[in-house]
Amino acid sequence: MSKPKAAMASLVRPLVEPHCEALDVTWFTSTQEAMEAAPHAEIGWFDMYDKDKMAEVIASATNLKWLNSIYAGVEHFPLEQLKSQGTVLTNGAGLNSAPIAEFAVMMMLSAAKRMDVILANQRDHNWLEIPPGNAETADSKALIIGYGGIGQQIAKRLAGFDVEVTAVRRTATGEPNVIGLNDWRDRLGEFDWIFLSAPATSDTKHMLSAAEFTAMKSSAWLINVARGSLVDQDALITALESKAIGGAALDVADPEPLPKDNPLWDVQNCIITMHLSGQAQTRMFQRAAARFVENLKRYQNGKEMIAVADFERGY
Repeated sequence: MSKPKAAMASLVRPLVEPHCEALDVTWFTSTQEAMEAAPHAEIGWFDMYDKDKMAEVIASATNLKWLNSIYAGVEHFPLEQLKSQGTVLTNGAGLNSAPIAEFAVMMMLSAAKRMDVILANQRDHNWLEIPPGNAETADSKALIIGYGGIGQQIAKRLAGFDVEVTAVRRTATGEPNVIGLNDWRDRLGEFDWIFLSAPATSDTKHMLSAAEFTAMKSSAWLINVARGSLVDQDALITALESKAIGGAALDVADPEPLPKDNPLWDVQNCIITMHLSGQAQTRMFQRAAARFVENLKRYQNGKEMIAVADFERGY
């Protein structure tokens, strides 16, 4: 009996190959090799930095039964095709929740004390006499929009800074300080920090735009570790330049990379961290490989797999 064919990047080979005896694996090292292997693969792991090329490779994988990814967001995958093929997609949801949450809290603290301004003065050899930021986190209030793995980890860390947290889920669960999708806009003016950690879907596109920025406190900061598409970027630039809100700390932008001539780069009350939050850790691939190995066992035994994406919801 022939072994199921699989195609995976050589990058993960040392971590998963000892557990793949039952598979006929092609370990690709280039996009061309991935494209050649994809049509024959039953199992695929095609993560690439270039999302367009990755989508092209996956689109050619017409015999795919299981697609694995380290990415939590699945908006760049050909979801309709995968759904029609009956392909199971397991994503990276939860793999990097803790380090991304650490990064998000770092962004909040940097905004509170304006660490970006302090570092700019250091580079200019300028000794400041007055701190550029004096916001205190104790007794401040945060709204976390998107209360999955990342949002919950952010809330856990904010508790250590005495920040009062209100979280937004698709539907309210009855938990204290957890509200539903229809309840947060009317309360925007209560919060000092607005964290975005929701998935990118058609429902969340530009969920923060001019009306929301107008409703926020003039001192409030937006902190986005989700996707750039959740924010109307032109409206955000207007809100920042007019000081309608205190500022924005953005790990993500739309598009990415942010073009060098985009005016967002030069807005004085904006901190841009270049989508580094998911990479600012040391054990991402180890966690991803361990999950793949566990899911491979479940796949082979016909059991429910971990982190299966919902094609209808888009995450």
